[in-house]
Amino acid sequence: MIKKGIILAGGTGSRLAPMTKVTNKHLLPVYNKPMIYYPIDTLKKSGITELLIITGTESAGDFMKLLGSGKELGVHITFRVQEGNAGIADALKLAENFVGDENFVVILGDNIYENSFEEVVQNFTTGAHIFLKEVFYADRFGVATLNQKNQVMKIVEKPKNPETNFAVTGLYIYDSSVFEKLKKLNISERGEYEITDVNQAYINEKKMTASFLDKGWNDAGTHESLFDASKLARDMILKREKINK
Repeated sequence: MIKKGIILAGGTGSRLAPMTKVTNKHLLPVYNKPMIYYPIDTLKKSGITELLIITGTESAGDFMKLLGSGKELGVHITFRVQEGNAGIADALKLAENFVGDENFVVILGDNIYENSFEEVVQNFTTGAHIFLKEVFYADRFGVATLNQKNQVMKIVEKPKNPETNFAVTGLYIYDSSVFEKLKKLNISERGEYEITDVNQAYINEKKMTASFLDKGWNDAGTHESLFDASKLARDMILKREKINK
């Protein structure tokens, strides 16, 4: 059973400037609550209540002021601070002591999901698992190429000419061997340690599985996608209210 989840909430959020000049993008409003609440909710619905939030030095205090221990949200939150901006794979290294030798889930703090992941998460045993979504603008994401058996053969980060439209979304399940893989990473041409390279290491070992999302997903990293994220969040709330009537 997976009990621990990591939320990666660092970065400069430069694509959302000028809003991110004064705050971390994961604290921006999405419909009726701060963006960071959505990944917390996704993990909680997956049966995960022990959370580690990793963010930068500039905004750590703001996250602590907003979330505290996590008690009000029904979770327990620990914080780690990433110094510098060497990518999300670099930030993930800070989770090793928190995770130990357990399996765990990683979610990017700007990703909003309508799907429920509890069954996949709690049935996970070893290796890694990613979640794919067919999109129009695949060049914004890591893009997965599959074989005829729907097995992931490779992932390319932000390709200029994507082979498929299958975006790798910002939710990952890993076993603890990920930390040895992280130590072997080389810095990319973008000057970062890439989560795509971590996933490719699992693919090379034939230990990567994947599933497709069948409901709404949004990566709120641009002005347009932030606007779409609010619409998705609103639709999710209205659906829930309709079901509960």
